[in-house]
Amino acid sequence: MVKNDELLREVASYYSDKIIQFGESPRGVDWNSEDGQVLRFKQLCKVIDLTRMFSVNDLGCGYGALYDFLTLQMSNFTYCGIDVSAQMVQAASSRHNGLRSRFLLAEKPDQVADYGIASGVFNVRQQRTDAEWESYLKASLDILNESSRRGFAFNALTSYSDEDKKRADLYYADPCALFDFCKRKYSPQVSLLHDYGLYEFTILVRKLPL
Repeated sequence: MVKNDELLREVASYYSDKIIQFGESPRGVDWNSEDGQVLRFKQLCKVIDLTRMFSVNDLGCGYGALYDFLTLQMSNFTYCGIDVSAQMVQAASSRHNGLRSRFLLAEKPDQVADYGIASGVFNVRQQRTDAEWESYLKASLDILNESSRRGFAFNALTSYSDEDKKRADLYYADPCALFDFCKRKYSPQVSLLHDYGLYEFTILVRKLPL
């Protein structure tokens, strides 16, 4: 991602503390509920053509909850989870030990997949400035693009959130600006989902056939 070891250490430490405190659960990856987590996965997976075999890189995989979600829907896929938190990777590896899944302690995927997914990785900036976090976010999108053949999807907290409910340690992205960024840089086929009842949005980037 961004060549910023200190930032990545901060991210790893934050999420390692969460899973140590709350275990392998939505709260362990800083979500409020399982229902919200599943709703997010449903939006992100709209980028995937579920009618045929596919592979997916899950950037910021946590304890592997997206793999759980996918296995309930289908069996025609392979999965690689990537995370900078050793505790997350250890938890995911212990939960999922199969032929279809593997987990990496890394900043980015080690191979190209059909699709890339990033859920929740752009929310908690802690003490970083907007400019620093935006740079990190866009560098991460470059990684998703470079490691995905058919498309990628990500979510972020929305700048349209109620002002009195915003937290100083969270990053609220401009959905229109990111839609424009993805449309101009990655593909003409971009969807912005901002209608599923949470204070966030999801962007789907579908690549043109080669």
